[in-house]
Amino acid sequence: MGERGTFAGKSDYNHSEGRAMDFAGVIRLAFQALRRNMMRTALTMLGITIGITAVICTVAIGQGGSSEIQDQMLSLGDNLVWAEAGGRNVNGVRTGSGQTSSLTLGDMRAMRDTIPLLKSCSPQVDGHVQVVYGNQNWSTGFRGVSPEYLQIRRWFVAQGSVFSQEDLDAASNVALIGQTIAQYLFAEENPIGKTMRMRDIPFKVIGVLAPKGLAANGNDQDDFVLIPYTTAMHKVKGADWLDDIMCSAVSPEAVKPSQDQIGLLLRERHHIFATQTDDFNIRSPEEILKAREDASNTLTIMLASVASVSLLVGGIGIMNIMLVSVTERTREIGVRMAVGATESDVQWQFLTEAAVLSVLGGAFGVLTGIFAVQILSSLLGWPTILSLQTILIAVIFSVGTGIFFGYYPAVKASRLDPIEALRYE
Repeated sequence: MGERGTFAGKSDYNHSEGRAMDFAGVIRLAFQALRRNMMRTALTMLGITIGITAVICTVAIGQGGSSEIQDQMLSLGDNLVWAEAGGRNVNGVRTGSGQTSSLTLGDMRAMRDTIPLLKSCSPQVDGHVQVVYGNQNWSTGFRGVSPEYLQIRRWFVAQGSVFSQEDLDAASNVALIGQTIAQYLFAEENPIGKTMRMRDIPFKVIGVLAPKGLAANGNDQDDFVLIPYTTAMHKVKGADWLDDIMCSAVSPEAVKPSQDQIGLLLRERHHIFATQTDDFNIRSPEEILKAREDASNTLTIMLASVASVSLLVGGIGIMNIMLVSVTERTREIGVRMAVGATESDVQWQFLTEAAVLSVLGGAFGVLTGIFAVQILSSLLGWPTILSLQTILIAVIFSVGTGIFFGYYPAVKASRLDPIEALRYE
């Protein structure tokens, strides 16, 4: 394409009362200039395309990981915080969790009644047991709890009902079972109303819990039996103390201060002096998952930063190509300025060409990024979330890259001396 094909006459870039170039004309001339060397244009756009694709993929993977951690936090319980027996030094040896008889029903009631940051509490007595139904048997765990346990742990009943206060008072032999037990012990039968045996004690199945799947540590959350804590204490385990006291704080912000208040209350009730170690442990899984989420967000930022390096490389490529273009079109620039184009006209033209390069590269990058995210999610099983905000940020980033790296070549082109430019060979 010759000079007239790239730059039009004076009327093309001057309005009737000013010298501002018509925007549509600028875009048209930018496409004409880029079509002069299609291979070079395509390779320049490729750098931006790869950068945008990489950023979209890393951010989508990071957001998917954070969402999965949030789901795990919700599945663990309603602002869950608990105290568990254990921690006392016995003859110089510190006992582990559940190894001391330090927690009592009195402790649970005191926590529930005197700490306003806790909205509900449930005792827990647990252990391992063999459950038998017909000629089938299954090794699992049992948990003796109160009905509040289901709200605290955000657990729902898929079939049947929950045991009542009357069942607690009478230490009834009733049970709720997880999905794993229902599958392996009862197979195709409906478990509701059936009688299974635990340690030769008959238990009537009154409910089946909704599935929760695997926990973050890989344990099967659906492989256990819920029974009234009175039944667990007096008939199954034969203990008058609690393994855990499960509680629900009034809000996520109340979890940490409620832990402090629980610690002070239990130390006072257990007559533990300042120099003595606690005979209990206070825990909250949300702290661990929050740390995992922070680590996931930090890793996402790091990966996105690394991916942004390819955008930087693509931007440098735009600058390089535009500088080459300025050199190749020096005489054309001189002709244009000779017929009345101002420095701002020339600068605007080259900035537009750089922006068009980056916008086209960014558009292809968004398309390939969406496709790549779907491939990663389906083939590798990685959790991904692709949000509109991520796509918009990627597009804005690509346009900004083109304008930033196209500015210097545009200024260089606009400052050429018309006379020297016309003499350029």
